[in-house]
Amino acid sequence: MAQAAAPDRLAAPSIDPDEVEKFSRMAGEWWDPDSKFAPLHKFNPARLTWIREQLCAHYGRSGAAPLKGLTLLDIGCGGGLVSEPMARLGAEVTGVDAGEANIKTAMVHAEEAGLAIDYRWGVAEQLLEQGGPGQFDVVLNLEVVEHVADPDAFLRDCARLVKPGGMMIVGTINRTARAFATAIFGAEYVLGWLPRGTHRFDKLVRPDEVRAALEAEGLDVRTPAGVTYNPLKDRFFISGDAGVNYLMAAVKPG
Repeated sequence: MAQAAAPDRLAAPSIDPDEVEKFSRMAGEWWDPDSKFAPLHKFNPARLTWIREQLCAHYGRSGAAPLKGLTLLDIGCGGGLVSEPMARLGAEVTGVDAGEANIKTAMVHAEEAGLAIDYRWGVAEQLLEQGGPGQFDVVLNLEVVEHVADPDAFLRDCARLVKPGGMMIVGTINRTARAFATAIFGAEYVLGWLPRGTHRFDKLVRPDEVRAALEAEGLDVRTPAGVTYNPLKDRFFISGDAGVNYLMAAVKPG
């Protein structure tokens, strides 16, 4: 396992200290499906299936460990809810998060699960400083861009970390009135799925803003896919409606 970075290394432009503190306070609950992270546990199966399909199609892979031999960065990995499934699919996973408590939780859970994941307390800027651009075949940027200080700079830094021929996947919440009504007011204030204040409407990022940042770094950005909640079945599914939650894949030309 990599050693945690010195605290002063986390004073980076992308960091919003209030957002880091918000999730650090809940670090011990990441793997509890009945905790404040319950929505992510419901959300995870749909997005993991979509991510696997995108990566398998892009790299021409199949089988039980289709990502074997691919280096994958899970930036803003939290407690490892995506890092661990990616490792089980064979990827060589590096999980990075600005919250030290999150990384400690992720390390303990991965060790208990017998998974070799390189967890690091750090930020994208730090990775670029230490290893330069083009380090990873895959960069996953999931439910984090809406919590950083400068989304455009953050997305561009993450894009620089993708190897030529590699893929980046972004997942976040759209900045629409419907997203405010459902993902913020509904989920946080009515249903109580998330603590109030988890998301701020002004920090949400639209698909066209993601596209602009990634295209500025030379990536070919694909049409977003929506992730929609079905209350009757109490599950999320992939759809063509990107008005609330959405996923986008982008490829760096080889």
